[in-house]
Amino acid sequence: MADAVPDEAQQSGDIEPDAGRGGRFWAWVLGAISLVGGLTWILLNLSPPVPAVDIAVGAVVALGGLVLLMPHRVRLPRRPAWLVALGTGVAGTGAGLLVSSAAVCCMFAYVEGRGFPFKWLSRGAAADSPDVARRVTESLGWDVDVASLLLSVFVWAYLGILILTVVTLVRRRPER
Repeated sequence: MADAVPDEAQQSGDIEPDAGRGGRFWAWVLGAISLVGGLTWILLNLSPPVPAVDIAVGAVVALGGLVLLMPHRVRLPRRPAWLVALGTGVAGTGAGLLVSSAAVCCMFAYVEGRGFPFKWLSRGAAADSPDVARRVTESLGWDVDVASLLLSVFVWAYLGILILTVVTLVRRRPER
């Protein structure tokens, strides 16, 4: 027989109610895919010039997958976890727009990109000189790469879940 949980503790989000077989199954699937995908991402991006960002992204995804695979070890309050994931996903992706890059390439093409960890806004143009290419690029609108946008939100949301996990584990640590 299941232990009785006081209604007020369940409503406050302190105790996570049973997610049911369906919820646990999909969390396990997402966790397994994230763990394998994160480790694969790290292995594929170990080469120079600067692998630090890719290694960090892979580590966040892999560790987030571990959290999802181990609900018996890391019991997160459901409502705060969803709010933290949503908040950090949106805030991190929005803050990532502050990271900007620009490059002149290939007989005067000028390309700009924004976003972190994945560039999801871009614009660019080619012209007869670098100055003209830059002016034309600056007059164009931005193109949105939806796949990169969704991946950025996903990585930032996982980072929020990892921060919540650390905070939860530190708060629950017994005092000696």
